[in-house]
Amino acid sequence: MDPADPPGDPAAGDPDPTGNPAGGEGRCPGHDPLPVLQALQTLWSTRELRQLREEARRGFAALDDPLTGLLDMLEGSQAWQRKGPSLEAWVVCELHRWLQARPLPEPAQHSSRLKQLQARAVRVLARSPPSLVEPLVSIFQLQDADRSPLLTHIHQLHQEGKFKEAVVLGSRLKLQPALDVDKMSTPLLLQDRVSLVERYVAGFPDLQRRLLALLDSWCRPGFDIGVVARQHPQVTSLRLESLSPRVLSRRVLSLRERLGLDPALCPNALCQQRLATLRYLCCKRFVERSMSQENWVDHVQGLLGQHERPQEMLLQLLASPGNEATAAQCALGLALPEEGLPARVVAEVRRLKLQERTAEAPLEDRKGAFYRLPIAKEDIHFLASWEALARHEEALLQPGQVVGVDVEWRPSFGTGGRPQASVMQVAVGGHVFLLDLPVLSRPAGGQASEAFSRLVSRLLSDPSITKLGYGLAGDLRSLGASCPALAHVEKQLRGGLDLLQVHRQMRVVNSPARGSSEARGLRGLSLLVQQVLGKPLDKTQQLSNWDRRPLSEGQLVYAAADAYCLLEVHQVLSREPARFCLSEDLARSLRPGRGERSGAQGLPRLPEASALPSQSRAGRWRLWAAEPVLQVPVAEREDSGPGTPARAFRVVCDSMLQGLARSLRCLGVDVRVLGSGEDHRRAAEVARQEGRIILTSGLPYHKLRAQVGAGRCLWVDCSLKAHQQAKAVLRHFNVRVTHADIFSRCQACNCDQYLKVSKDMMKQLVWPGSHPEGPGRGGEATQNEDIQEAGLTPEAASGVCTYNPPCRWLEAADLRPGAPATLASGTRLQLAGVPEGVLRRPGLRHFYCCSGCGKVFWEGSHLGRVALRFSQVLSDASGSGEQS
Repeated sequence: MDPADPPGDPAAGDPDPTGNPAGGEGRCPGHDPLPVLQALQTLWSTRELRQLREEARRGFAALDDPLTGLLDMLEGSQAWQRKGPSLEAWVVCELHRWLQARPLPEPAQHSSRLKQLQARAVRVLARSPPSLVEPLVSIFQLQDADRSPLLTHIHQLHQEGKFKEAVVLGSRLKLQPALDVDKMSTPLLLQDRVSLVERYVAGFPDLQRRLLALLDSWCRPGFDIGVVARQHPQVTSLRLESLSPRVLSRRVLSLRERLGLDPALCPNALCQQRLATLRYLCCKRFVERSMSQENWVDHVQGLLGQHERPQEMLLQLLASPGNEATAAQCALGLALPEEGLPARVVAEVRRLKLQERTAEAPLEDRKGAFYRLPIAKEDIHFLASWEALARHEEALLQPGQVVGVDVEWRPSFGTGGRPQASVMQVAVGGHVFLLDLPVLSRPAGGQASEAFSRLVSRLLSDPSITKLGYGLAGDLRSLGASCPALAHVEKQLRGGLDLLQVHRQMRVVNSPARGSSEARGLRGLSLLVQQVLGKPLDKTQQLSNWDRRPLSEGQLVYAAADAYCLLEVHQVLSREPARFCLSEDLARSLRPGRGERSGAQGLPRLPEASALPSQSRAGRWRLWAAEPVLQVPVAEREDSGPGTPARAFRVVCDSMLQGLARSLRCLGVDVRVLGSGEDHRRAAEVARQEGRIILTSGLPYHKLRAQVGAGRCLWVDCSLKAHQQAKAVLRHFNVRVTHADIFSRCQACNCDQYLKVSKDMMKQLVWPGSHPEGPGRGGEATQNEDIQEAGLTPEAASGVCTYNPPCRWLEAADLRPGAPATLASGTRLQLAGVPEGVLRRPGLRHFYCCSGCGKVFWEGSHLGRVALRFSQVLSDASGSGEQS
């Protein structure tokens, strides 16, 4: 008898799960699964699925005890150690389906025989892949088994560092209430496996509340997530950058909203959100100067609520170090007395007052610099009743006309949910109609609600009326969310033209650089109006309270201008398409009435940038949707010369440029990145102390440039992709990049010191105490397969962009005694990120590890992809240094 197969208990009279009262000691032809497995093995190699299934089912039927036979097979198998499909896994799933169609006699729920089988099945689960957990649980009724051995096994998995396996098994067996949610979740959260943790607590409200409280505790001021990481040294592949207070607070609030939990469970995340909103509002008001004092005070007071002492509330929000500038701006804007303010905040308030005396005039005093509404105020009509709608219905629904459509809503500042639209603007020649949505779209609004939904449906569905918008689809979705009768209004649209799509494919010649003093800060529709009509939109009222009634005069004018400018932009583009390098197809789509003639539905399918004529994509001024030029003042560009070597180029990025930082490090550039909570002035300090260039996407560009001097600070457009930003930065500073610079620096930590690890040593580190080839062979790969996996052909593999950085070999003396995966410096090697198949790859001879963070690298297809992506920069570097 197999020692792993415990006998039944005939004396106790326990029935066998298969109905055999004797329990069947010893092996007999009806019990031994070996002949069945051998027969299946032959068919498995041929992949004849139909014959394989027929043979398997005949074998199952011939076994007296299929469940014991299955365990015998699985306990003696090494298939779990191999990647890819295995016969044993297929047999488990097939037996599960066979038992569902032809169930065996039900065993006694608490028989010792069943408990013995379940105990063996739990041990098998420890080695089985996640896909087999569900069938094994069903086959052996583990959901009804004794919890004690199951919980012990899950705790064992957790202690061995198999955190995902422990959580998955606990979920399958519905054991979450018996497990410590903090203990089970923390390692996975450190690895940024938040979705897995959310599934783990799904269906358990108490666990969901405890998870939310845990995440919120990580959002408290001054909390260091590194302390938690050090308490879990067995956790590898850490993703701590995704657990910064700013990022984590957004996740916490999003999770709270999805689960419908009490906001009182996440006070720290709410505080972080209020603090971020305060910083944003202060930036809009005091740095960009694009928000009026009235609107700023309105939003700040709304953020603080009806607090009796706003000064105390502000100080509570802004108590942590580094918030003095925001606190001072709030104190100044709300005219709070200096008494009671901290000394550092008072000093900052006085500095701001002095700065205001010499600052440029606010937007309120520079109205002449913006687009001017060409109609009288009397031609702006605010419609808030069905009588008003009926009175202007003919003008709104005139066939063959062109109308501008826009929607305004009160900003939510990241509080979640789709914003509720407050005003819908419809502009026609000489008039603008502002529809009061809170009144007209109310479900219980009676005649007004019916008249409004009927009018809007007729307007949008009439193909003879050209509807202009900018981001029209988003406006219609917000409209549908606010008015249930218009929930599917986006599908009703006929004859619509989204000028956002046209803008992305425009080419504007002799336009100021989108970073120059003339155009800095412009984006979206305001930039389009500036490029086409010569002056941008005044966006001072954009973030005002659109739910307030009555609307101020400034709001009425802004809302009217936002819609009417679409008519004027469309008129210029239709009249002069060649001036903006628009293709013939695109120019035709701008002509009024095209929807009626072509029968087009919804928004027009505009040609992609890549489909436009080549001359439209050439030259200094590039297409909006193609790779744009960097938004920096042309006067600050470096003179072309021999070029700075990539490894000698040093920069500091703000926290919004994480992707750019990784791209530049990938090319060998020394990059420091500010933390999410660090003040922008820290960038100037680092730049001065370490001789670095400042790269910022933030609005304090002028302040930073003033502190480090011209040519030492660059403003980067966040709308560009990271690799586009990197190319533009390198060209701007004439940085010379070679193939040897690629991956010469760690993208994760910026360290440029690597250790070379032999393949044998890496196997010993990953598989301590195992055979050199690892715990089970999964099949051999040929040299050609290895080359193809790396993305190279056999002919080119020997000479294309090989990776060979200068570094010394890792030796046993470099590792801590008793901790073979830890360097003497204390850095733990991130071995969990090394796939098992890579260790068996015959063409791979060695690995590299970063001495700073322990990340492990090896040569593969990514090297070729990076070289291809930056080929233009590399070719420029190898030539004369001139820019293409």
